[in-house]
Amino acid sequence: MKQQPSINKHVLITGGTGLIGKSLTISLLNLGYQVSHLSRESGNNPNVKTYLWDINKGEIDEHCLDGVDTVLHLAGAGIADKRWTDKRKAEIIESRTRSIGLIYLLIKNNPNKVNTVISASATGYYSDRSDELMTEESEPNTDFMAECCIAWEKAVDEGRSLGLRLLKFRTGVVLNKDGGALPQMAMPVKLGLGSSFGKGKQWLPWIHWQDVVDMYLYGIENINLTGVYNMVAPNPVTNKQFTRAIATQLHHPLWLPNVPSFVFKLLLGEMSIIVLGSTKVSAKKIEKEGYLFKYSILAEALKEIYG
Repeated sequence: MKQQPSINKHVLITGGTGLIGKSLTISLLNLGYQVSHLSRESGNNPNVKTYLWDINKGEIDEHCLDGVDTVLHLAGAGIADKRWTDKRKAEIIESRTRSIGLIYLLIKNNPNKVNTVISASATGYYSDRSDELMTEESEPNTDFMAECCIAWEKAVDEGRSLGLRLLKFRTGVVLNKDGGALPQMAMPVKLGLGSSFGKGKQWLPWIHWQDVVDMYLYGIENINLTGVYNMVAPNPVTNKQFTRAIATQLHHPLWLPNVPSFVFKLLLGEMSIIVLGSTKVSAKKIEKEGYLFKYSILAEALKEIYG
């Protein structure tokens, strides 16, 4: 597959201050890319120019696209940061859709050389599907997480009318000890209070953070890669298997019974789907494109993360 040269390439990242955005920025700079960020606040990396925007006000620095050929769209309000009120649901969706809309408006109305937009999406597109293996061709679900992902991807697809190469990655549960789901799931285990959630049979589409970074780089450099791909490791596990793997890596026994589903439903309401939903997702499509996973086995991923 043809690769783009990294010399003089310029990537603009939205959500560049998040865990993945920071790691991607470092990797891109090391490869010789020029990197800019689009953010709500000024940045502190001397090697990265930060342009400001305010999505709610519809404001964006019109110079943010200067010299940029690839836009990497990672921005979006945290799906599990706050309880899902109607207001919060709107924030979660609009932080993803209105943001890319602002960029497209700028691309349309101002001289630029942007040719590629690569966007995050999520395996929440499939949501709770029991033991069924999800491929990129599978139909979306109908709950809020799916609704969010559908709107997100539809907003990104508006770039087709601008003649852009579009690439979307439906990302699973990213494993990183510095943030996201893993520290929250590992903490009870560390305290000797670890146990599976609900029946523990629900599938968890995990992926090591390094493979997330590498897959985005793969998408940037391979100009023939377009459309949608699942960003998950090739070997999904159940919640029970995942909890056991954490316990094994941290050398802590699991002795408590499973936490009943009703507890999560009581505490989280509709959000309980995040921990109780079963999403078994295939990575075969991206593998067929030549991407080689660094961490395809959960035990190996956890060993690297916890050392």
